[in-house]
Amino acid sequence: MIIYNVTVNIENDVKDEWLNWMKTVHIPDVMATGFFLENKICKVLVDEEQGTTFSIQYTAANMEDLKEYQRTHAPRLQKEHNDKYASKTVAFRTLLEVL
Repeated sequence: MIIYNVTVNIENDVKDEWLNWMKTVHIPDVMATGFFLENKICKVLVDEEQGTTFSIQYTAANMEDLKEYQRTHAPRLQKEHNDKYASKTVAFRTLLEVL
């Protein structure tokens, strides 16, 4: 299994709105693509100078599913996120293999 991890630092003035949007809109939209088995959102427990950091993890059955998601759905979904919150977030993505 592959974990597609998206780490996001969000400014505190929009944190609650962003978290609600992630839980009610964005994550359900990602899951509706059918390429992921499960998801979770975690708060990163560190003291931040600015904002709050979250880790959003999506589990795919294999690398082929993840690559197909990235090819067919990720650009649109990332654009929706960026259109709404780009000036308030910094994000990076990592891939993890479950051993």
